[in-house]
Amino acid sequence: MANAAGKAWRCAVCGYIHRESEPPDWCPVCGATKSEFEPFAEAVTPPKPPQVERWRCLNCNHVHVGPEPPDECPVCAARQDRFEPLAEEGAAVGDSGRPAKVVVVGGGIAGVSAIESLRAASPDAQVTLISRETDLPYYRLNLTRYLAGEIDEDGLPIHPKSWYDEHNVELLLGVEVSALSLEDQVVELRDGEKLPFEKLILTVGAHAFIPPFPGGNRDGVTSLRTARDATRILEMARAGMACVCIGGGILGLETAGALARRGASVTLLEGHGWLMPRQLNQKAAELFSEYVAGLGIRLLTNARTAEIVGDEHVAGVLLEDGKTIPADFVVIATGIRPNSHLARRARLEVNKGVVVDNRLASSHPHVLAAGDVAEHRGILYGNWSASQYQGSIAGMNAVGLASEFGGIPRSNTLKVLGLDLLSIGQFEPEDASYRVIEDEKERAYQRFVFRDGCLVGAILLGDTSVAGFLRKGIESKADFSGMLERHPTSTVVAEYLAEMSS
Repeated sequence: MANAAGKAWRCAVCGYIHRESEPPDWCPVCGATKSEFEPFAEAVTPPKPPQVERWRCLNCNHVHVGPEPPDECPVCAARQDRFEPLAEEGAAVGDSGRPAKVVVVGGGIAGVSAIESLRAASPDAQVTLISRETDLPYYRLNLTRYLAGEIDEDGLPIHPKSWYDEHNVELLLGVEVSALSLEDQVVELRDGEKLPFEKLILTVGAHAFIPPFPGGNRDGVTSLRTARDATRILEMARAGMACVCIGGGILGLETAGALARRGASVTLLEGHGWLMPRQLNQKAAELFSEYVAGLGIRLLTNARTAEIVGDEHVAGVLLEDGKTIPADFVVIATGIRPNSHLARRARLEVNKGVVVDNRLASSHPHVLAAGDVAEHRGILYGNWSASQYQGSIAGMNAVGLASEFGGIPRSNTLKVLGLDLLSIGQFEPEDASYRVIEDEKERAYQRFVFRDGCLVGAILLGDTSVAGFLRKGIESKADFSGMLERHPTSTVVAEYLAEMSS
């Protein structure tokens, strides 16, 4: 929830929202410094009539709750003057006329953000948060920083236990949901208890995808998805131990970097021809690979796993080309899959994830979904910033405030490795209608992709100082046509981004 002064700050690198009167010394998600934070919802317009408490974005219909509109829309980055006042409504209530009874299943950032926003909109709503994990809801993105020793366990929780007490949230930890009885509007728990709801928000997240190669269940083989996984890896990651990380995406890279910092001998396997194929073009990946090798990580591309070998305990990874990489332990980081089983059994519409509309409503009128489990317009975002935004919007809708999620550009940032990197939007052109401007310098690479004069994607490697401006430029569909005609260079693009946002 926002602080008493109504101020908030957004990290320009990863999108983390800090709700205090001053920005933090460092970002708890990506480690960015205080200077990387920008005002997020500071009210600066003249006072409006006191009865106005809600504002709707004219671009995407996002509804902001407060006496003033925000500096910019948190969903589409529209300016403050693109908000219109909405007539004041009474307190949000459930279908019965009582304060809404909302059950949130899943304790990730989507679930916590849903609770923050619905509690701000409806102080009297009855709220229950159910999490299968025994730990307080935590920043899952910080697990690799925990592995690297940058933070300790105390730095993982999103809020302390007292926060849930102060905001009248019933917090059920270590509790598993066995079924959703939608006809009766009841959540059934594994111990037989039944929790009735008027609105249900599914933020059950995703699980690690383990490819079906032999040996994936040997002792010493794990993934990194939970705090318990991180603790297990730390127990195995003694100095000099041989570790193989399977998967050269963001999680695999950050895990490899963290374990190398701990003194482990790390080999990173990527089945594609270059690292991070979903986030980087080949040129950026080649430059980045040189840097990764300098960290003491052995990198093998086009390395496809055939089997994890050993007896009961892992001894190595056998590749399809016949080579065996010795390993004392193996971390598999080959992507995630939505936890859709509850929704499927309840007969909600499910494709890869739970299908939701712009309000994040599912096929059942009283069930919403957000975060890694939600599929919006055919997209499974699978990242932190989208989960936070979706959770906030689902929370508002659960208590009767009409708000919509219009989609955001996919973006990815790296932590732990010591080299700034941002990949956002569409970084590879589909045809000749796109225009690419790129530049390479020592330990730095920039690539900007335009279509019809609008910036649609970019890669920043080594210098991400314009990251915040870049997001705004893409999300607002700013017109770069004139600049492209006059000065088509990467330096001018970066300067123009900063000028547009000043």
